[in-house]
Amino acid sequence: MSESVRGAETTKSLPTVELSRVRQLWHLLEPLHAVLYYAPEVFEEAAALGYGTEERWPSYFPLRAAPLGPVGSERVASAFYSFNPRMVAEHMDPAWTTASPDAVLKARLRGMDRAYRAIFGDRVDSPELAEAAALARRAAESANTAGRQLAAAYAELPWPAEPHLQLWQAATILREHRGDGHLAALLVAGLDPVESLVSFAAVGAASVQRFESRGWSREEWAAARERLVARGVIDDRGTATRAGRDLRQEVEHRTDQLAAAPWEFLGRTDTDRLADLLGEFWVAVLGSGLLPSESTLGIGKV
Repeated sequence: MSESVRGAETTKSLPTVELSRVRQLWHLLEPLHAVLYYAPEVFEEAAALGYGTEERWPSYFPLRAAPLGPVGSERVASAFYSFNPRMVAEHMDPAWTTASPDAVLKARLRGMDRAYRAIFGDRVDSPELAEAAALARRAAESANTAGRQLAAAYAELPWPAEPHLQLWQAATILREHRGDGHLAALLVAGLDPVESLVSFAAVGAASVQRFESRGWSREEWAAARERLVARGVIDDRGTATRAGRDLRQEVEHRTDQLAAAPWEFLGRTDTDRLADLLGEFWVAVLGSGLLPSESTLGIGKV
């Protein structure tokens, strides 16, 4: 892609898409991306490469990290941010001796092709899905990836030919573009990886038990709570104070702002059209029962 397209998101100065729409597009696209980490078809492809699938983490880390190339656990922990580095190392240290990143990338597409066909049925070849894929791809191709390591790695991948796989890849680029911006917002807010989870749990984004899946020990969680109590972000019960709620709202607002440019590039009319088109596919993914009812992303909660 030419630099004129990749950098096009910086050419507009006046907002044409409301931040509420930016967040809605994330809510619509995130489940389409997340099928990768829960679909039995993808687990089968991962198992064929040699990854354990009794739980999702042995395949999750290489599946998500593969576009970065054969990087080590420190790079992956940096990019994924909120996971305990020990947990990352446990799964990443053997990852590229089990299969190469290129093999994982190919397995991802095979698994997602099968998963989307199972979820969407005949609608996988519908003109509505093809139109949604084209619009989402335009937004994804406009995204400026400077300073966004995961979005940049995903943006370098070749586009698959099939519209349903283009839709998945566009959703993935856009969610990692947003995610990279979210990490910047957390850094500006002075929230380290475990503090980001403790403060998010404190505003009710998800249960503490759900956040425990990120691998932090009780001692590490308690130490982060103490630091946030000292800052006035949470109280002694672990509940967000007014200042803590304001801090998290500012993080989410800044994240929306940093995620807005691709939708500004696409424009209000086409962004609205994409939101309308995605509805039935979003419903199909949620109706599949593959995704957990509660996630660490706080969708619908913040």
